Amino acid sequence: MAEYKHSVSLDVEKCKGCTHCLKRCPTEAIRIRNGHAVIDSNRCIDCGECIRQCPHQAKKAVFDKYSAIPKDKYTIALPAPTFYGQFEHLDDIDYLLQGLLDLGFDDVFEVACAAELITEYTRRYLKREDINLPVISSACPVVVRLVSLRFPTLVKNLMPIMPPMELAGIIAREKAKKKHPELKDDDICTVFISPCPAKVSYVKNNLVGYKSNIDMVVSMSDLYFELLNVMKKRITPIPYSRTGMIGVGWAISGGESSSLMNDHYLAADGIENIIKVLEDIDTAQHRNLDFVELNACSGGCVGGVLTVENPYLARVRLRNVKRYLPVSQNHPPESAPEIGMPDEYAICFDDNYKAVSSLGPDRKQAMKLMSDIDEVFKTLPELDCGSCGSPTCRAFAEDVVKGNVKYEECIVVMREKLKDALKSEEC
Repeated sequence: MAEYKHSVSLDVEKCKGCTHCLKRCPTEAIRIRNGHAVIDSNRCIDCGECIRQCPHQAKKAVFDKYSAIPKDKYTIALPAPTFYGQFEHLDDIDYLLQGLLDLGFDDVFEVACAAELITEYTRRYLKREDINLPVISSACPVVVRLVSLRFPTLVKNLMPIMPPMELAGIIAREKAKKKHPELKDDDICTVFISPCPAKVSYVKNNLVGYKSNIDMVVSMSDLYFELLNVMKKRITPIPYSRTGMIGVGWAISGGESSSLMNDHYLAADGIENIIKVLEDIDTAQHRNLDFVELNACSGGCVGGVLTVENPYLARVRLRNVKRYLPVSQNHPPESAPEIGMPDEYAICFDDNYKAVSSLGPDRKQAMKLMSDIDEVFKTLPELDCGSCGSPTCRAFAEDVVKGNVKYEECIVVMREKLKDALKSEEC
């Protein structure tokens, strides 16, 4: 299996060994060892929660720099709908799109347009009788990786269609080659403007099963300040935007599912909340749902760690932007299937479970180690304080049995041993 390329990294020099990230990591991928954090790449899902929680800015997202965009290629900007909510007093999307062209991009294609197409394909897909319900949106890469690692029985429920950013890359390339027949694929550079690091991981790891149609992923925060210098309201922009309310609404939690014209849906945001929802679905507690929209970031993509604006303000601004837009401006061609989606837009998720952590090479040894972990855990205080460098007492017990830490590294255990030693000396 190819090594997973992550978009969240650690700056060891800045790390103080505090436990902020340790306690909030949803997959227990972080430990504190030798005075600084250590990230288990097998468990990390690139949700960016550690970036959000670190007070020392020791965690950082890895993405392409705006300055690295090649000047010798036909560059196409692919702004996510979240980008529209980052700018104050933006009442016309065309000002933003014109700003991207003024920055030097040769063309712009809105990811929101692709989102509207996927909305229609999802509506059609939900009419099929051979699908597993509830269908789980596959638009958030964090959710897809979380399901594959922790909820493998739900992989079959994932919506088998590429995310809007990927579809936008395909359509943008096709439009560019139609407009400029002399262009080849290598002459085009598609640049996705992302609100979160998970989208970087999506592109790096070719999660659609083949090389992504996205060539570069830049941060919204990186491009935001560049745009401030070129966006001028005194100049009337070219009418360029082709999106509607539905496409812009994808930036906010509930925007994708509410546009499906189906009342049997659930929308949840925030990594802890979506884990709870997935646990409930896995145990069949939600039986009457057709569709589930999950966003790892609080509030939806507006809460991504690569954004600039407060997510609550961004939500208000996006509502203002949507106010005068048509419902949708993008519809599948008449040749598209009545139920489902075109084969070229479909993706297949790997349903072969890959354990992120193994207790032993065979069942017998694994059961023995599990028993040892239970015995160690019974002796621990169950405070989950994190002072030992493990997120929970249960995780600490596992680390002890695996030989990664010593039992005495539990502060409570050490304190009791010191008390016993002092008593013995007094006697």
